[in-house]
Amino acid sequence: MRLKLRVWRQPSGVPDGKLVDYSLDGVSEDSSFLEMLDLLNEHLIDRNEEPVHFDHDCREGICGMCGLVINGIAHGPKAAVTTCQLHMREFKDGDTITVEPWRARAFPILKDLIVDRSAFDRIVQSGGYISVNTGQAPDANVTPVPKSQADRSMDAAACIGCGACVAACPNSSAMLFTSAKLAHLNSLPQGQAERFDRAVLMVNQMDAEGFGGCTNIGECEAVCPKEISLDFIASMNRDLLRANMMGKGKR
Repeated sequence: MRLKLRVWRQPSGVPDGKLVDYSLDGVSEDSSFLEMLDLLNEHLIDRNEEPVHFDHDCREGICGMCGLVINGIAHGPKAAVTTCQLHMREFKDGDTITVEPWRARAFPILKDLIVDRSAFDRIVQSGGYISVNTGQAPDANVTPVPKSQADRSMDAAACIGCGACVAACPNSSAMLFTSAKLAHLNSLPQGQAERFDRAVLMVNQMDAEGFGGCTNIGECEAVCPKEISLDFIASMNRDLLRANMMGKGKR
């Protein structure tokens, strides 16, 4: 395959960048999107040019590190896959492909296609845990968990924190991510003691990071590689309402 690439290049420490055009020959349709970028970088290095910087780690759709806006779609044109699991057979010979980083105020660009997603870490740190203040953690089998609650918790815990929901949302909202991180604890018996405090703490931190509000557009669910449901946002809003009624705080 022969491709024309338009890749966002932005040096570190510079407030803005630009799209740079590249031509790439010999791309196998069986290669992944990141392998295609590896091939581009090999050519750039051969020409003594700086390679394109992008995030990646496991390349198995597990870690959430990879994340690119490809032709205007977070993670690209194939549903329910991460960028690293997108293959070049989804494109055609001669295609022009535009590659950009996540776009959000809370995800500042570090260099080229790499953004700082540490805001997600701070949201989780603010309340995404179950406290054990004394002694050792109880045996997991001591508290029985009904299957329906376990299934719901596991569905929420599937979130890998890639940030596609934020990149796709016109408001740069992190509601889908935050609600998933809340639901995988709030759905379990072990998470009930801190349920409403947790909701207030994590949503307040989300707002402090500069993410936008949710207006129920649904782009977040559409691009999520793990197909996290919008239902979790509704559950989070119900918990916040109850927390406010209990006097635990306001958004």
